[in-house]
Amino acid sequence: MKLRAALLVAACGALFALAACGDHGSGPVAQQSGPARLRILIGSSGSAETKAVTDAAAAWAAATGNTATVIPAQDLQQQLGQAFAGGSPPDVFYVDAARFADYASIGALEPYAEHLPQAADFYDSLRAAFTRDGRFYCAPKDFATLALEINDGLWRQAGLTAADVPRDWDGLRAAAVRLRAAGLAPLVLGDTFDRIGAFMVQSGGWLVSPDGRQAIADSPQNLRALRYVQDLLRSGLAAYPKQVDAGWAGEAFGRGTAVMTVEGNWIKGALAKDYPGVAYSVHELPAGPAGPGTLLSTTCWGVAARSPFQAQAVSFVEAMTAADQQLAFADAYGVMPSLRSARDRYLRRFPADAAFLAGADHARGPVNAPRLSRVLADFDSRLQDLAAADPAVILARLQRNLTAVLPG
Repeated sequence: MKLRAALLVAACGALFALAACGDHGSGPVAQQSGPARLRILIGSSGSAETKAVTDAAAAWAAATGNTATVIPAQDLQQQLGQAFAGGSPPDVFYVDAARFADYASIGALEPYAEHLPQAADFYDSLRAAFTRDGRFYCAPKDFATLALEINDGLWRQAGLTAADVPRDWDGLRAAAVRLRAAGLAPLVLGDTFDRIGAFMVQSGGWLVSPDGRQAIADSPQNLRALRYVQDLLRSGLAAYPKQVDAGWAGEAFGRGTAVMTVEGNWIKGALAKDYPGVAYSVHELPAGPAGPGTLLSTTCWGVAARSPFQAQAVSFVEAMTAADQQLAFADAYGVMPSLRSARDRYLRRFPADAAFLAGADHARGPVNAPRLSRVLADFDSRLQDLAAADPAVILARLQRNLTAVLPG
């Protein structure tokens, strides 16, 4: 048994650093009827989120006769890895979509979400982010999408109007040319896949097949996308943050270094805090040859497969993802609800977020396959040299690396 446990930890460690592994070989966990003592581990964005989740958990506990302890993680992945490796995972925990396949592939998650009363109410793109082998595992708690932010003052200074807001790739390039002619830096763009990948979606490309088993990175669609971004970079129509002495695109945009950027709705809080005087507007990303497309980031409420309180944990998640509760979270710390039924009420409260929310209908989540962190890190490093590199070579390398780790 000691050897078996050691092999399990080693195997899980190969899946992802700080393994999310537990004792999966001792059969089903006996379920307890309660009252439950739930432990909820969250990766909080700050004190506002911690308080909101703690208050909501306390209200659920009071209404159901259970107890719920919310634990804000200092390092969510590390603490989850240690808890699973030690055989004592939290009952409920945040799972980033970028790590979901790692956890699901080793049986760490209970696939409960498909049985929720509101299962069909989640946006299709969010359901897809947390679906593996045809099973919808865990309920998305909220989400963010990429959109195009425009500095309204600099836009007008260059003589551009609302009619010039780019709707497609040709429009983006045309607007950038006019901004450059006016002596302004047109666009600052993050230098990694989680920004540049949006152009791949707009071009009709992606990295893996829908079932997550085949690499499809070396495609004409992806090549077209990288060549388009490369042309912007080489023509001086776009720049990476490091080229304008900024730590990230939002900083450059806030300083007025560039007129446009591509970021998610987290930019609202960053600009309000660090650059409160910037007047800007948010628009959907320009469509590509294959139509509109954007990227999303999201987190789900994971329920541990080894929890003795699964029924109570699912009840907790159902309460946390109810429309009223999600709207309360939106008020408390600025997230977008994951339910379609909350859309209209959210927009009445936050009309400036319409472009972000519209992206849910044509967004792609993180690559849904396990063991990809090193592959994607290598891809990011290649994208940082995109202006000087051969996009075909970059994609060929990515194809080889993906093929080596995907099940095929």
